[in-house]
Amino acid sequence: MFIHSEHIYLRALESSDLELLYVSENDTSVWKVSNTITPFSKDVLDLYLHSAHQDIYTNKQLRLMICLNQNHRSIGTIDLFDFDPLNLRVGVGVLIFEEYRKKGYAFESIELVKAYCYNTLLMNQLYCNISSENLESITLFEKCGFVKIGIKKQWNQVAKNIFEDELMYQLVF
Repeated sequence: MFIHSEHIYLRALESSDLELLYVSENDTSVWKVSNTITPFSKDVLDLYLHSAHQDIYTNKQLRLMICLNQNHRSIGTIDLFDFDPLNLRVGVGVLIFEEYRKKGYAFESIELVKAYCYNTLLMNQLYCNISSENLESITLFEKCGFVKIGIKKQWNQVAKNIFEDELMYQLVF
């Protein structure tokens, strides 16, 4: 495994991840942060898994499973999206499954993906968008060196006529 650290490693998606993706993609408690409003079927996720082997230059995105070194258990996902090889930038998002949160795995995952993006993909910058109410993610990305560069006012509707700001974060290498 070439993308690894002391406690975790990142690996490509496998067909055996279907059930885990089905559960995590349909977890309504995380829909707010992923801008999801409809469930995913197993058939749709199976099609996604069959195209996940394609190069990031083809798909413009890459999802990796976050796994524990000690038992190889999958504990979350980390996504690269909106891959822009011309301007050398890519978005990043991370999801740690609830029972594994607050143990430093998200930080470790972002640090691994930062190194991968800089050293392998030769990116100039990473970015992310975070709800102004998501204090845990704000703290996490700031700890990883991301800097707030802007605010999108009333960007996301979270309930009928209730909107939240979205913060824009950037890490320039």
